[in-house]
Amino acid sequence: MAKPPTRSEIQPGMTVQIVEKQNQGSGALTTGVVSRILTSSAAHPHGIKVMLTNGKVGRVQAIVK
Repeated sequence: MAKPPTRSEIQPGMTVQIVEKQNQGSGALTTGVVSRILTSSAAHPHGIKVMLTNGKVGRVQAIVK
C-alpha cells in the first residue's frame, strides 16, 4: 500500500478515504470530507488523524481526486 499523505497535503474540505479505529484490522475504508485535522505532527506512519463532516474519526489513507 502507498504511504499515507502528510499533514501538509490534507486540507479541510478535501474528500479523503480514512480507516476508522474499529476497521484497522480489516482495512475497510470510509470516504468523507475533512472537517478538522486532529494530528499535530507533520507525518504519522499510520496516517494523519482527521474528523470528517459526519463526525467519524480515522487516519487518512488516500486523498480522493
